[in-house]
Amino acid sequence: MKASLTLAAWSLAAVLAGVTPQALAGEGHDHGDAPAPVAGPMLPRFTAVSELFELVGVVDGKHITLYLDRFADNSPVKDATLELQLDGKAISVEPHAEGEFEATLQEALKPGVVSVTATVVAGQDADLLAGELDLHEQAAEVHDESAGPGLQSYAGWLGAGVLVIGLVGWAALRKGNARNRSAGGVA
Repeated sequence: MKASLTLAAWSLAAVLAGVTPQALAGEGHDHGDAPAPVAGPMLPRFTAVSELFELVGVVDGKHITLYLDRFADNSPVKDATLELQLDGKAISVEPHAEGEFEATLQEALKPGVVSVTATVVAGQDADLLAGELDLHEQAAEVHDESAGPGLQSYAGWLGAGVLVIGLVGWAALRKGNARNRSAGGVA
C-alpha cells in the first residue's frame, strides 16, 4: 500500500511540475499594451587598439561614430586629432565631443571585411591603430510556424500521460496487493 501511495504522489508531483498555469488578468486589471522593445539589432562596430589608445567605431549606414580613449584607464582622449582610413581610403573625421568623433561616408559599406587604420595625435603621444570591421548582411529572423509547435504546447499532454501511467501503476500494485492478501500473504 505504501508503494502505491508513493507512486501516486510522485505521479501527481510530475503532473504539477509539468503544468504551468496561465496568468489571466480580469476585467480592469490589465496593464495595457506591452511597451515596445527598446533594443534593436546591434549596429556593426570595430575596435583598433594600441598600447596607448583604444578606438571603437560604430557604423550606422553611412554614419560612423568613433570613441577614442586611453588604453590604460579608459578615459576619453582630450584635444586629439584623428585620421581614419577604411580599406585604404581616407575618411573625413570631425571632433564631436571629448574623445568622440563622427564621420559620414559617401556610400554605405558593402558586406565583407574592411581594414581600419587610424592615426592618433594627442599632445606628445602619437600612434597608429589597426583593426578590421567585419560586415555581414543582416539575416532576418523568421519565426517559422511550419516547424510545428514547441514543447510548451505539449506540456498538458505530457502531464496527462504521466498521470495515466501513474494511475495504471497504482492500479497494478493495488491488484497485486489484493491478490497477496487473498492468497494468505504467501508469495
